[in-house]
Amino acid sequence: MKLEEFISGKYTQEYKYKAFLPNSINSNWVWEDSEINILLDEANRKLGEINAFSYLIPNIDMFIKMHIVKEANTSSKIEGTKTEFDEAVMKEEQLSPEKRDDWLEVHQYIESMNNAILMLEKLPLSNRLIRETHRILLSTGRGEKKTPGEFRKSQNWIGGRNLSEAKFIPPHNKYLNDLMGDLEKFINENDNVPHLIKLALIHYQFETIHPFLDRNGRVGRLLITLYLISNKILIKPALYLSDYLEKNRTEYYHYLNEARNNKIIPWIKFFLKGISVTSENTKQTFIKIIKLQKEITILSHTFGSRSEKVLKIINVFYENPILSIKELVMKTEIPDKTMRTLINLMMEKKIVKEMTGYGRNKLFVFDRYLKLF
Repeated sequence: MKLEEFISGKYTQEYKYKAFLPNSINSNWVWEDSEINILLDEANRKLGEINAFSYLIPNIDMFIKMHIVKEANTSSKIEGTKTEFDEAVMKEEQLSPEKRDDWLEVHQYIESMNNAILMLEKLPLSNRLIRETHRILLSTGRGEKKTPGEFRKSQNWIGGRNLSEAKFIPPHNKYLNDLMGDLEKFINENDNVPHLIKLALIHYQFETIHPFLDRNGRVGRLLITLYLISNKILIKPALYLSDYLEKNRTEYYHYLNEARNNKIIPWIKFFLKGISVTSENTKQTFIKIIKLQKEITILSHTFGSRSEKVLKIINVFYENPILSIKELVMKTEIPDKTMRTLINLMMEKKIVKEMTGYGRNKLFVFDRYLKLF
């Protein structure tokens, strides 16, 4: 079936409202638009560059943790949470009480992503895995009453206070099993469509089905990275599209809505451009990390016999760039008194700085590294 002839679906009359019922997408999609081929080649090339860095950078998993935190924070921000990035890497008890609900949503996203990546070692990217990811995403806090891990059994909508004011009403819940079954087949069985074209269609279809009562946007964006990992397009979960989508939020929603009006090609082009832009940004972050590592290693030599301990501390900061003395002692097993001496010396050389201004309960930030994200 040609993308140029894409028919998105139809409206069904439900009780006092019309809901959009998307057509099946499990098809062998082809296209005539040559610009798609150019964008597809570029996106694949950029993803290959990220994989090269995954091999080149020692202990890359330290830095992947920060990418996941950034994705969790940005994806949540699209949905209205107000946690800043530096707050996202802090501990819950280090934040003021009014910021903890938003913080919790971000960290549930991190947990759901990490758990889903582990599940992919044993399961395909399936409805079972999607539901489990959703369950963790809403396991505590604001989402507890939104049927975590279950496809919705009632109607939801996007925009407005009620159905009559809604900007978009997804399909009635009676169609969900068939629609999600079709999506699962398309994810796992249709190998004739290039992966990134499939992924653009998968994200569009998932957001259009809107199968959960809440957090559909976050799950839909999680699926992008999970698909790339499950199909070994990415070696490490280093690419997250939420930053691009958040910066281009108006266009993001516009192209999704246009796709529901049968104009799928502009959405696919927007998505492929997003993959390329995000991949390039990720590559540049890796380049800056390598440069920073070299500079810090050289600077550590000025600590003489203490250089090994300083590098040990820095490696902990690479995993989390905001830490207390207590956390650093626990993670490095360097004695408290020695740690305080080393941190003071590191502050003198402007490697880290104290960020709270408190006399007690101080927090230290590896600021140059934090700013890379």
